[in-house]
Amino acid sequence: MTAPTSAPSAPDTVHPPVREVARALVFDPAGRLLLIAYESVRPIDPANPDNRTFWFMPGGGLEPGESHVEACRRELEEEIGVADAPIGPQVAGCDGPFHLFRTSRDARERYFVVRLPDDRIDTRRLAETEYNPVLGTRWWTLDELDATSERIEPAGLARVARAVLGGTLPATPVALNWHGTR
Repeated sequence: MTAPTSAPSAPDTVHPPVREVARALVFDPAGRLLLIAYESVRPIDPANPDNRTFWFMPGGGLEPGESHVEACRRELEEEIGVADAPIGPQVAGCDGPFHLFRTSRDARERYFVVRLPDDRIDTRRLAETEYNPVLGTRWWTLDELDATSERIEPAGLARVARAVLGGTLPATPVALNWHGTR
């Protein structure tokens, strides 16, 4: 899929389209979490309108007939070059309007655990599979996630990652929120 060249759409804060999404908390053997940096099409902080960088987990929307697990596996292959990744349990989710991408969505996101055997990823196809500006990828330690002033979406992701790496899987998926919402 190629990225469209059209201008960003204005957010429809009343009725953005619903989008079912599967994302992965991708961990390497050192316990680092893989995140992708995107450039928001809108300011993420009114006090600093030039800062438009936010970090998100790999993943994306479900295609017709796909389950969340199937979509997660496909997205990992497309975005980070990892084929047939074992998809673990759903540990969290985040539902609600999201306005940082070109097209606002009423996102229904489900987050699954993926543990890779090493930290080798291939992001050559990442930009071509995205409709939104990609700035890069990074493996984050839990301490870096806790200490950063960077925008990590959704809020509370570091807390969930810490629990998972500590061996505590929630009995039911944790409900997270986008920054600035509650």
